[in-house]
Amino acid sequence: MALEDAKKQVDQAFTRDDLRGLTFENAFGGAPSFLRRKYSKDLSGVDVAITGIPFDQAVTNRTGTRLGPRAVREASSLQPFDPPVYWDGYSPLEALAIVDYGDLAFDYAKVSEFPAALTDHIRGILKGGAASIAIGGDHYISFPILRAYAEKYGALSLLHFDAHSDTWADDDMERIDHGTMFYKAVKEGLVDPARSIQVGIRTVNEDNLGVPTLTAREVHEMGPAAVAARIKDVLGDAPTYMTFDIDCLDPAFAPGTGTPVWGGLASWQAAAILRDIAGINLVGGDMVEVSPPFDTTGATAIAGAHVVMEMLCLWGWTRKDIVSSTQSEQKKQCPECGHVFRGNGWDGIDAHWRSKHEEIMSYEEAWPLLKSGAYSKSR
Repeated sequence: MALEDAKKQVDQAFTRDDLRGLTFENAFGGAPSFLRRKYSKDLSGVDVAITGIPFDQAVTNRTGTRLGPRAVREASSLQPFDPPVYWDGYSPLEALAIVDYGDLAFDYAKVSEFPAALTDHIRGILKGGAASIAIGGDHYISFPILRAYAEKYGALSLLHFDAHSDTWADDDMERIDHGTMFYKAVKEGLVDPARSIQVGIRTVNEDNLGVPTLTAREVHEMGPAAVAARIKDVLGDAPTYMTFDIDCLDPAFAPGTGTPVWGGLASWQAAAILRDIAGINLVGGDMVEVSPPFDTTGATAIAGAHVVMEMLCLWGWTRKDIVSSTQSEQKKQCPECGHVFRGNGWDGIDAHWRSKHEEIMSYEEAWPLLKSGAYSKSR
């Protein structure tokens, strides 16, 4: 099936009809969207919207993260073939309706207007009934996003992976700086510091505003399982926003970033921690600070794409029973062979029809009839 699909699937970012399902489009071809999901502004029935935020005007060192969303989308083309490893067969690509919502549009020459534009962008996704996972961009983007989430959930728990605390004092709420936004988020009441936690920190900040912190050295000494247990203990069942600065990883694993710091997490440690915190009440997230100009091998973008996949797993894991129950009420059958589709509605019909019934009628002709209920079995 995979080989046959690979011969036919191309530009799934635009041509796919289903929002669920694995994809076998050649990794080296076609238009890149995140995980080959469909580009769409239609949030009807969507669980999670992936959106790019190509902004890097808040950086203090190396630029280039405005190119991060594009690079991470391309890197993600290696992942849609199989369920993610270590998740006991759970596959968000098959269980969840996911779209690539495209990038935020903004006037790069009017930086002061950017925060409100981003808050409104995320607010629209949330009002549409979906969760958002943003791909940055520099880390400042978390602040306007948190404003939108706090409107819906109140003060959030923040799960923050980073080399830096990003809580340096800055009482000028109009300043746009990727090192002070969580100070502002706490002061503005967007984040509950006592129910938040920072992981991987390895720079000095004397006042962390009461946010529990696990330094990179503590992560190394404790091990992933103990770190995950500590995270879950702090967060409890509170609505949690997760932000993952790729410089949480050691530069050996993620060199393509703006402010690299030695002594960070290995990619295997991050992967183990993210798997072991399954069950947290994740409501949204972002992955930031991938800078392609400094990512000579593409390893940083690949790591970033995997982090976003893990966020999808975490979001879906907590809701898998609810989502499965909803899907079971909406299952469709192929009128030709009786095949029951696992996803929501007709999800998967395009690949199924082309591999099984193309000789009866082309998919392009059959799909409008199937969708409207007007298709009649050929024999």
